[in-house]
Amino acid sequence: MTRILIFGGHGKVALLLAPLLSARGDEVKAVIRNPDHADDVRAAGAEPVVFDVEHQDQAAIAELLAGHDAVVWSAGAGGGDAARTRAVDHDAAVRSMDAAADAGVRRYVMVSYFGASPDHGIPEDNPFHTYAEAKAAADEHLRSSQLDWTVLGPSGLTLEEGTGRIDVTSSESDQVSRANVAQVIAQVLVEDATIGRTILFNDGDTPIAEALRA
Repeated sequence: MTRILIFGGHGKVALLLAPLLSARGDEVKAVIRNPDHADDVRAAGAEPVVFDVEHQDQAAIAELLAGHDAVVWSAGAGGGDAARTRAVDHDAAVRSMDAAADAGVRRYVMVSYFGASPDHGIPEDNPFHTYAEAKAAADEHLRSSQLDWTVLGPSGLTLEEGTGRIDVTSSESDQVSRANVAQVIAQVLVEDATIGRTILFNDGDTPIAEALRA
C-alpha cells in the first residue's frame, strides 16, 4: 500500500485518478478547499482533506504531508486573476515541494502542461502569460530539488474516454483525454524509470506503461 496525497482533489483529473489508486490498494487523500466537495471526493475513493494550500505556510503543509509516500500536484487557480494564479500555481506549489522535503516525502509528481518552459513564448499582454510564467518557474524549482520528481506535460485536455495509450515522442502539442492523464499519473507513481524526467504526451497508440518506460 502506498499513501498518496493529491493536491487539487476535486479537479477533473484528480477525480479520475483517485479510483485508479484506491482500486489497486493505495491509501488516497485528496486536498480540497471547499468542504462541499467532500462527498464527490469520497465517491471517487479518496479521503477528503479540507485545507487551503494557497494560504497555509510551509510548516503546515509539511505537517499535512507527514506520513505519506508520494505527492501529486494537480491543483491550480484556474486562470483569471493573475495574483491568485501566482499564489497557487507558483507560490503554493513551491511551498508544497519544500514542505515535502521537510516531511521526508521524496516522491513528487507535478501535473504541468505540454508547453511549460521558461521559453514558453507567451506575450506579456496575453492573459495566459501569468500562468505560463508561474508553471515554468514552479517546474524549474521542482527539477532543482532533491525530490524524486516527475513533471508531466499533457497536451490539450479533453473529456474523451481513456484509451490507455499515449504518444511521448511528439514535439507538438495536440490533445489528450483527462482519463489518460489520470492513468499516466497512476503508472508514474509505480514506475521508477520516470523519476527525474519531464514527460510530454498526447493521446497516441502506445500502451501507457510501455510509453513511460521508453
